[in-house]
Amino acid sequence: MKKGVRQLSILKALTIVLFLLTSVIPSTLASESGKSTAFNDRTTLSTILNSSYRSQVNRDRDKYRHPLETLEFFGLRSNMTVVELWPGNGWYTEILAPFLAASGKLIVTNLTPNSSKQPLAFQKKLQANPEVFGKIKVVQINPPSELTLAPDNSVDMVVTFRNIHNWFKAGYAQQVYTAAYKALKPGGILGIEEHRSKPGISLEDSVKTGYMPEDGVIVAVEKAGFKFVGKSEINANPKDTKDYPGGVWTLPPTLSQGEQDKQRFLAIGESDRMTLKFIKPK
Repeated sequence: MKKGVRQLSILKALTIVLFLLTSVIPSTLASESGKSTAFNDRTTLSTILNSSYRSQVNRDRDKYRHPLETLEFFGLRSNMTVVELWPGNGWYTEILAPFLAASGKLIVTNLTPNSSKQPLAFQKKLQANPEVFGKIKVVQINPPSELTLAPDNSVDMVVTFRNIHNWFKAGYAQQVYTAAYKALKPGGILGIEEHRSKPGISLEDSVKTGYMPEDGVIVAVEKAGFKFVGKSEINANPKDTKDYPGGVWTLPPTLSQGEQDKQRFLAIGESDRMTLKFIKPK
Protein backbone atom coordinates (compact mmCIF):
# COMPACT_ATOMS: atom_id res chain seq x y z
CA MET A 1 0.00 0.00 0.00
CA LYS A 2 1.31 3.42 -0.91
CA LYS A 3 2.26 5.79 1.88
CA GLY A 4 -0.38 8.40 0.96
CA VAL A 5 -3.15 5.80 0.80
CA ARG A 6 -2.04 4.31 4.13
CA GLN A 7 -2.12 7.72 5.81
CA LEU A 8 -5.59 8.37 4.40
CA SER A 9 -6.83 5.03 5.77
CA ILE A 10 -5.39 5.78 9.20
CA LEU A 11 -6.98 9.24 9.18
CA LYS A 12 -10.31 7.74 8.23
CA ALA A 13 -10.08 5.18 11.04
CA LEU A 14 -9.22 7.88 13.56
CA THR A 15 -12.19 9.92 12.38
CA ILE A 16 -14.52 6.98 12.98
CA VAL A 17 -13.08 6.41 16.46
CA LEU A 18 -13.45 10.11 17.29
CA PHE A 19 -17.07 10.01 16.13
CA LEU A 20 -17.77 7.06 18.40
CA LEU A 21 -16.14 8.76 21.37
CA THR A 22 -17.91 12.10 20.92
CA SER A 23 -21.28 10.92 19.71
CA VAL A 24 -22.32 7.32 20.10
CA ILE A 25 -20.74 6.56 23.46
CA PRO A 26 -21.94 9.73 25.26
CA SER A 27 -25.47 9.18 23.97
CA THR A 28 -25.35 5.61 25.22
CA LEU A 29 -24.09 6.80 28.60
CA ALA A 30 -26.85 9.42 28.68
CA SER A 31 -29.41 6.73 27.93
CA GLU A 32 -28.02 4.51 30.68
CA SER A 33 -27.97 7.50 33.04
CA GLY A 34 -31.65 8.15 32.28
CA LYS A 35 -32.47 4.51 33.02
CA SER A 36 -30.48 4.73 36.24
CA THR A 37 -32.31 7.87 37.34
CA ALA A 38 -35.69 6.30 36.61
CA PHE A 39 -34.66 3.17 38.55
CA ASN A 40 -33.44 5.21 41.52
CA ASP A 41 -36.62 7.31 41.55
CA ARG A 42 -38.79 4.18 41.47
CA THR A 43 -36.78 2.67 44.33
CA THR A 44 -37.10 5.88 46.36
CA LEU A 45 -40.86 6.08 45.77
CA SER A 46 -41.29 2.43 46.74
CA THR A 47 -39.38 3.04 49.97
CA ILE A 48 -41.50 6.09 50.78
CA LEU A 49 -44.72 4.20 50.14
CA ASN A 50 -43.69 1.64 52.75
CA SER A 51 -42.45 4.18 55.29
CA SER A 52 -43.72 3.90 58.83
CA TYR A 53 -44.75 7.57 59.04
CA ARG A 54 -47.60 6.82 56.62
CA SER A 55 -50.64 5.64 58.52
CA GLN A 56 -51.96 2.15 57.85
CA VAL A 57 -55.20 3.72 56.65
CA ASN A 58 -53.33 5.68 53.99
CA ARG A 59 -51.24 2.69 52.96
CA ASP A 60 -54.36 0.55 52.62
CA ARG A 61 -55.56 2.92 49.92
CA ASP A 62 -52.51 2.33 47.71
CA LYS A 63 -54.29 -0.57 46.01
CA TYR A 64 -56.96 1.87 44.82
CA ARG A 65 -54.85 4.96 44.16
CA HIS A 66 -51.76 3.33 42.57
CA PRO A 67 -49.43 6.19 43.54
CA LEU A 68 -46.24 4.67 42.13
CA GLU A 69 -47.69 3.96 38.70
CA THR A 70 -49.62 7.25 38.60
CA LEU A 71 -46.59 9.40 39.38
CA GLU A 72 -44.43 7.46 36.95
CA PHE A 73 -47.03 8.00 34.22
CA PHE A 74 -46.94 11.73 34.87
CA GLY A 75 -43.14 11.59 34.52
CA LEU A 76 -42.22 12.71 38.04
CA ARG A 77 -38.50 13.01 38.77
CA SER A 78 -36.84 13.75 42.09
CA ASN A 79 -35.15 16.97 40.87
CA MET A 80 -38.36 18.66 39.74
CA THR A 81 -40.21 21.66 41.12
CA VAL A 82 -43.77 20.44 41.59
CA VAL A 83 -47.02 22.17 42.56
CA GLU A 84 -49.74 20.07 44.18
CA LEU A 85 -53.14 21.74 43.87
CA TRP A 86 -55.71 21.42 46.64
CA PRO A 87 -53.90 18.67 48.60
CA GLY A 88 -56.87 18.04 50.88
CA ASN A 89 -55.69 16.01 53.86
CA GLY A 90 -52.28 15.49 52.29
CA TRP A 91 -52.52 11.88 51.11
CA TYR A 92 -50.27 12.53 48.11
CA THR A 93 -48.30 15.22 49.94
CA GLU A 94 -46.95 12.54 52.27
CA ILE A 95 -45.40 10.88 49.21
CA LEU A 96 -44.30 13.92 47.23
CA ALA A 97 -42.67 15.83 50.10
CA PRO A 98 -39.95 13.31 51.04
CA PHE A 99 -39.44 12.31 47.40
CA LEU A 100 -38.60 15.88 46.35
CA ALA A 101 -36.86 16.97 49.56
CA ALA A 102 -33.26 16.24 48.54
CA SER A 103 -32.96 17.72 45.05
CA GLY A 104 -36.40 19.03 44.08
CA LYS A 105 -39.05 21.32 45.51
CA LEU A 106 -42.70 20.86 46.46
CA ILE A 107 -45.17 23.73 46.48
CA VAL A 108 -48.67 23.13 47.83
CA THR A 109 -51.71 25.37 47.81
CA ASN A 110 -53.72 26.16 50.90
CA LEU A 111 -56.78 28.33 51.20
CA THR A 112 -56.26 31.72 52.84
CA PRO A 113 -57.54 32.34 56.37
CA ASN A 114 -60.40 34.48 55.06
CA SER A 115 -61.67 31.57 52.99
CA SER A 116 -64.70 29.68 54.33
CA LYS A 117 -63.17 26.21 53.85
CA GLN A 118 -60.38 24.57 55.94
CA PRO A 119 -58.41 27.84 56.38
CA LEU A 120 -55.31 26.56 58.15
CA ALA A 121 -55.99 22.87 58.84
CA PHE A 122 -53.56 21.63 56.23
CA GLN A 123 -50.85 24.07 57.31
CA LYS A 124 -51.15 22.81 60.87
CA LYS A 125 -50.66 19.25 59.65
CA LEU A 126 -47.45 20.27 57.90
CA GLN A 127 -46.15 22.02 61.00
CA ALA A 128 -46.86 18.96 63.13
CA ASN A 129 -44.36 16.82 61.21
CA PRO A 130 -41.40 18.97 60.11
CA GLU A 131 -39.21 15.93 59.41
CA VAL A 132 -41.48 14.99 56.51
CA PHE A 133 -42.98 18.32 55.50
CA GLY A 134 -40.35 20.84 56.59
CA LYS A 135 -39.15 21.80 53.10
CA ILE A 136 -42.57 22.36 51.55
CA LYS A 137 -43.51 25.83 50.36
CA VAL A 138 -47.14 26.70 51.05
CA VAL A 139 -48.87 29.15 48.72
CA GLN A 140 -52.01 30.76 50.09
CA ILE A 141 -54.81 31.07 47.53
CA ASN A 142 -58.37 32.37 47.51
CA PRO A 143 -59.96 31.52 44.15
CA PRO A 144 -61.00 32.82 41.81
CA SER A 145 -59.29 36.15 42.53
CA GLU A 146 -56.07 34.94 44.24
CA LEU A 147 -54.64 32.10 42.17
CA THR A 148 -50.92 32.73 41.72
CA LEU A 149 -49.20 29.37 42.19
CA ALA A 150 -45.59 30.31 41.44
CA PRO A 151 -43.62 32.79 39.31
CA ASP A 152 -44.41 32.46 35.61
CA ASN A 153 -42.52 29.69 33.77
CA SER A 154 -40.84 28.36 36.92
CA VAL A 155 -42.42 24.96 37.60
CA ASP A 156 -41.72 21.54 36.06
CA MET A 157 -44.98 19.83 37.00
CA VAL A 158 -48.43 20.59 38.41
CA VAL A 159 -50.53 17.74 39.79
CA THR A 160 -54.07 17.49 41.07
CA PHE A 161 -56.02 14.57 42.44
CA ARG A 162 -59.85 14.42 42.56
CA ASN A 163 -60.43 18.16 42.61
CA ILE A 164 -61.88 19.16 39.26
CA HIS A 165 -65.53 18.45 40.17
CA ASN A 166 -65.20 20.91 43.06
CA TRP A 167 -63.58 23.56 40.86
CA PHE A 168 -66.25 23.21 38.21
CA LYS A 169 -69.04 23.35 40.77
CA ALA A 170 -67.50 26.50 42.27
CA GLY A 171 -67.23 28.08 38.82
CA TYR A 172 -63.46 28.60 38.60
CA ALA A 173 -62.05 25.43 36.97
CA GLN A 174 -60.87 27.35 33.92
CA GLN A 175 -59.05 29.92 36.06
CA VAL A 176 -57.17 27.09 37.81
CA TYR A 177 -56.03 25.61 34.48
CA THR A 178 -54.86 29.05 33.39
CA ALA A 179 -52.94 29.56 36.64
CA ALA A 180 -51.24 26.18 36.20
CA TYR A 181 -50.33 27.04 32.61
CA LYS A 182 -48.71 30.32 33.67
CA ALA A 183 -46.67 28.70 36.44
CA LEU A 184 -45.31 25.86 34.29
CA LYS A 185 -42.16 26.11 32.23
CA PRO A 186 -42.53 25.49 28.48
CA GLY A 187 -42.55 21.72 28.22
CA GLY A 188 -43.88 21.43 31.79
CA ILE A 189 -46.40 18.76 32.73
CA LEU A 190 -49.93 18.93 34.13
CA GLY A 191 -51.04 15.62 35.68
CA ILE A 192 -54.71 15.07 36.49
CA GLU A 193 -56.58 12.33 38.32
CA GLU A 194 -60.36 12.71 38.57
CA HIS A 195 -63.54 10.68 39.07
CA ARG A 196 -64.81 9.66 35.60
CA SER A 197 -68.47 9.78 34.65
CA LYS A 198 -70.27 7.58 32.14
CA PRO A 199 -69.81 8.69 28.51
CA GLY A 200 -72.40 11.10 27.20
CA ILE A 201 -73.20 12.75 30.53
CA SER A 202 -73.13 16.55 30.51
CA LEU A 203 -70.78 18.47 32.77
CA GLU A 204 -73.72 20.02 34.60
CA ASP A 205 -75.36 16.67 35.35
CA SER A 206 -72.22 14.72 36.16
CA VAL A 207 -70.74 17.26 38.57
CA LYS A 208 -73.70 16.76 40.91
CA THR A 209 -72.52 13.20 41.46
CA GLY A 210 -68.83 14.07 41.85
CA TYR A 211 -67.92 12.46 38.53
CA MET A 212 -66.65 14.36 35.47
CA PRO A 213 -66.75 13.47 31.75
CA GLU A 214 -63.26 12.66 30.50
CA ASP A 215 -63.71 14.26 27.09
CA GLY A 216 -65.05 17.43 28.68
CA VAL A 217 -62.08 17.73 31.01
CA ILE A 218 -59.63 17.28 28.13
CA VAL A 219 -61.35 19.97 26.06
CA ALA A 220 -61.42 22.41 29.00
CA VAL A 221 -57.72 21.91 29.82
CA GLU A 222 -56.72 22.29 26.17
CA LYS A 223 -58.69 25.54 26.08
CA ALA A 224 -56.17 26.93 28.59
CA GLY A 225 -53.36 26.26 26.09
CA PHE A 226 -52.24 22.77 27.11
CA LYS A 227 -51.53 19.91 24.71
CA PHE A 228 -53.03 16.53 25.61
CA VAL A 229 -50.28 13.89 25.77
CA GLY A 230 -52.21 10.79 26.74
CA LYS A 231 -54.07 8.88 29.41
CA SER A 232 -53.54 5.84 31.60
CA GLU A 233 -56.11 3.33 32.82
CA ILE A 234 -54.14 2.57 35.96
CA ASN A 235 -56.92 4.10 38.10
CA ALA A 236 -59.83 2.60 36.19
CA ASN A 237 -62.41 0.57 38.12
CA PRO A 238 -64.93 -1.35 35.95
CA LYS A 239 -66.89 -2.32 39.09
CA ASP A 240 -67.93 1.31 39.59
CA THR A 241 -71.48 1.67 38.17
CA LYS A 242 -71.61 5.41 38.97
CA ASP A 243 -75.33 5.39 39.80
CA TYR A 244 -75.39 5.64 43.59
CA PRO A 245 -77.83 7.66 45.70
CA GLY A 246 -75.00 9.64 47.27
CA GLY A 247 -72.89 10.01 44.14
CA VAL A 248 -69.19 9.13 44.21
CA TRP A 249 -69.13 9.76 47.97
CA THR A 250 -71.17 6.56 48.41
CA LEU A 251 -67.98 4.60 47.72
CA PRO A 252 -64.95 4.37 50.00
CA PRO A 253 -63.24 6.16 51.55
CA THR A 254 -66.24 8.42 52.35
CA LEU A 255 -69.00 5.76 52.52
CA SER A 256 -71.67 8.44 52.83
CA GLN A 257 -74.50 5.91 53.27
CA GLY A 258 -73.07 4.67 56.54
CA GLU A 259 -73.86 1.02 57.25
CA GLN A 260 -76.44 0.78 54.47
CA ASP A 261 -75.03 -1.59 51.82
CA LYS A 262 -71.58 -0.89 53.22
CA GLN A 263 -70.11 -4.28 52.28
CA ARG A 264 -71.37 -3.89 48.72
CA PHE A 265 -69.65 -0.53 48.34
CA LEU A 266 -66.46 -1.80 49.96
CA ALA A 267 -66.44 -4.65 47.45
CA ILE A 268 -66.65 -2.13 44.60
CA GLY A 269 -63.73 -0.14 45.99
CA GLU A 270 -62.84 3.46 45.19
CA SER A 271 -64.15 5.22 42.09
CA ASP A 272 -63.34 4.73 38.42
CA ARG A 273 -60.94 7.56 37.57
CA MET A 274 -59.35 9.18 34.56
CA THR A 275 -55.59 9.75 34.70
CA LEU A 276 -54.54 12.39 32.19
CA LYS A 277 -51.25 13.99 31.15
CA PHE A 278 -50.83 17.36 29.44
CA ILE A 279 -47.84 19.52 28.53
CA LYS A 280 -47.35 23.23 28.10
CA PRO A 281 -46.03 23.55 24.52
CA LYS A 282 -42.51 24.88 24.07
